[in-house]
Amino acid sequence: MKRVITAFSALALSALMFTTSAVAQDIRQDKGASPKTTRRLNRAPVNKEVLHVTLPKPTEVKLSNGLTVLVLERHRVPTVNMALWVNAGSLDDPKDLPGLAKFTADMLQEGTSRRSSAQLASEVDALGANLKSEVEFGSTYSEVTASGFAEDADKLLELMSDVVLNPAFPGDELEKYKTRQLSDLEQQRADPSFLSQERLFRALYGDSPAAVLSATPASVKSVSPEQLKSFHSRLYLPNNAMLGVVGDFDAKQMVALIEKHFGTWKQRPYTAAKITLPAAPAAFKIFLVDRPDSVQTNILAGELAVPRNHPDFVPLRVMNRVLGEGTSARLFMNLREDKGYTYGAYSGFASDTYARPIIANTEVRTAVTDGSMHELLGEFKRMREEPVPEPELDDARRAIVASFALSLERSSELLDMWMRVKHNGLSDDYWDRYPAEVAKTDSAAVQRVAKKYLDQNRLQVVCVGTGKEIKSALQKYGLVDVYDADGKKMAP
Repeated sequence: MKRVITAFSALALSALMFTTSAVAQDIRQDKGASPKTTRRLNRAPVNKEVLHVTLPKPTEVKLSNGLTVLVLERHRVPTVNMALWVNAGSLDDPKDLPGLAKFTADMLQEGTSRRSSAQLASEVDALGANLKSEVEFGSTYSEVTASGFAEDADKLLELMSDVVLNPAFPGDELEKYKTRQLSDLEQQRADPSFLSQERLFRALYGDSPAAVLSATPASVKSVSPEQLKSFHSRLYLPNNAMLGVVGDFDAKQMVALIEKHFGTWKQRPYTAAKITLPAAPAAFKIFLVDRPDSVQTNILAGELAVPRNHPDFVPLRVMNRVLGEGTSARLFMNLREDKGYTYGAYSGFASDTYARPIIANTEVRTAVTDGSMHELLGEFKRMREEPVPEPELDDARRAIVASFALSLERSSELLDMWMRVKHNGLSDDYWDRYPAEVAKTDSAAVQRVAKKYLDQNRLQVVCVGTGKEIKSALQKYGLVDVYDADGKKMAP
């Protein structure tokens, strides 16, 4: 295995050394797209060995209570990383109690039937370890992670199992938590980045639970220990979870330790969340979130993409690298390097078991909102209508493969990759094939997914800024709906 990882290290370093430079030239100033020509320097041939890799695979075991276990030996450093994924995400929140999954995950560390919050923190600190529980809005699972020295694996698993199996959800700690959450929500509504995302996800997902990006003051104030216990009891089950461990240990001994600490976890029947998406994509629209006296405009533009196991995922990954992933991508080179409208312009997309959006974003001076909209939409148009030149496409593919190789150096990333394979129903050889799949993605495939997922007729655009100064500029591009910073629709 050491030879495999060493090969990845050499691959990653060589890929980074040969990353090419690009100089934007010959930019058209008309009202159409803004195509560019680039000059690529210091190129080197691709090492074909990159495309033929075999990742070390974890051993998979299923305990008698239904818990799926993945263990991967990695003897490079005397550490261990653990991650428990429970299929209990924000999509399981009741409609009248947004944030319940988050509240439950956050409160796991605030005391168990055996330890107070302070005792738990003290024991973790004494090991020089980390223990964390969390869930992101839009995620289909909650995660509990632990890491520390391999020699402390038994104790780490004992602490981890305690917070997962025996949370107390003490009322006094919950009240402290509510105070912190209410303060966070107040700050959140003053953040233009959150306001833009909130409106965009509403536009893309409609009434689906996937549209919800935050708890509300009402849900924070009303949640009770009994509701947390009920949510935990209903969904935190071994037959609804997966535990992965990677590090310096013997696999058989690690499985025995996991059985020791998680084997008493009782399984029960449960009902999985049903993910509902809009029946049909919405027509192109612009949403203005009026935030008076803003000195800049936050622009988000996006459409729904694909689940992680969709055949279009890899071509989308390559397209996104060309469009907006990083400082050498088109959006950054255009809006920042050429036009000087912004400090940065990017695009990206998340992945899960259901379709998540691909989103482009930038923050620009109010005075250049019109020009920024023109250039951003123009870059989308160029992706749809023009094949990506081979040198630019090759740079994108190289960068993705280099990033993939570097990720294999981190045990936590390697563990996460295999858990995503299991969670998303990917094939066991997915990562073995991944570099070659990226390398064979041609300009026709990139243009095909650009036409499909950067469709001008389905694009949803959100701008957060001073309404009286930017509304007329936005109306040049289409119908504009106006909302205030509290999410309420305003009169035309």
